Amino acid sequence: MPDGLIVRPASAEDDEAIDSVIRAAFAGTDFGHQGEAELVRMIDADGDALVSLVAERGGVIAGHVLFSRMDVEADGAPLAAAGLGPVSVAPEGQGQGIGDALIRAGLEELRAQDVAISFVLGHESYYPRFGYSPELATRFASPFAGAHFMAMMLDSRAAWPLGGRADYAPAFGRMG
Repeated sequence: MPDGLIVRPASAEDDEAIDSVIRAAFAGTDFGHQGEAELVRMIDADGDALVSLVAERGGVIAGHVLFSRMDVEADGAPLAAAGLGPVSVAPEGQGQGIGDALIRAGLEELRAQDVAISFVLGHESYYPRFGYSPELATRFASPFAGAHFMAMMLDSRAAWPLGGRADYAPAFGRMG
């Protein structure tokens, strides 16, 4: 973990700082719509946030990660699942391992909650370092299926499901 960085659960008092970090992190990017801050608020309001963490350095919020509840069925049975995203790091902190620390801490929290699988829609060269696989995700029907859709079993010894479907929290469908 980067020096001086504290990763902790987000609190209601962090909402404004989280919103600012998300907006700054995605400003001027080509990552699609600029509604990530609104998405985080909707997921939280719907009660679908499973893990929400902030990275703090010197008392200032430098990053945020959210994992939300997903509706996933694998091989005919429900499977406890979480979607990663968004992960945001303030521009002045990017490239310093803050996002990495947030994602790794979030994955540990999911394991502690007995979540079996996590999905992400993201950069195909970044997320595999955490264990995400495009190959595993192709086994699931999803509106987000494609080259950037990846999944990982949170227990690395668990067998990969043969197939199923994966739906993100309802807030994702309300984004336009």
